Amino acid sequence: MVSGKSIYTVLDDLGIRYTEVKHPALFTSAEGEAYWKDIPGIKTKNLFLRNRKGDVHYLAIVPVDKRVDLKRLAKALGEVQLSFASPERLLKHLGLTPGSVTPFGLMNDADHCVRVLLDTQVAQAEEQGFHPNINTATLSLKTKDLHKFLDWTGCSVQIIEL
Repeated sequence: MVSGKSIYTVLDDLGIRYTEVKHPALFTSAEGEAYWKDIPGIKTKNLFLRNRKGDVHYLAIVPVDKRVDLKRLAKALGEVQLSFASPERLLKHLGLTPGSVTPFGLMNDADHCVRVLLDTQVAQAEEQGFHPNINTATLSLKTKDLHKFLDWTGCSVQIIEL
C-alpha cells in the first residue's frame, strides 16, 4: 500500500469525488446484481491475468456482461497465452484477495508491473463502480476521474475492445 494510505485517502488527495454503497461481501458479479440498483454507472468486472511465462500481468476492466475470449485477447496483445493469475500473484502485485479485484489495487503496484486493459465500452461510459480494495463496498466515480487515478498510478493503460 502506498505509505499506508487507504484508497479513500488517495482519492481524496487527488480531488476525486466518489459515492459509496456498502453491501455484504461479494465474490462474483452474479452476487452483485442485487445491489446494482443503488450504484450508478456501467457495471464492470475486473480480471487479473498473466501471460504464459508469468512475467507480464494484466488487469482487464470490462462490462460485467461481456465475455472475454482469452485466446483472442492473447493474440491481440502479442502473447502466446493468457490465463487467470493465482491468488498469490494477485496479493503480490495488487495487494488484493480474490473477490476484491479492482483497479484501485494498482495503488499497491509500486513497480508498475501490471498493465491495464480498459474495454472501450467502459472507457466511453460516464461513470463506473469498483470495490475499494475490499469487497464489502463499491465506489462510483466518473470516467475522467478513473483516468486521473490510473495516470497517478503510473501503470500502462491500453483502451481496447475486449
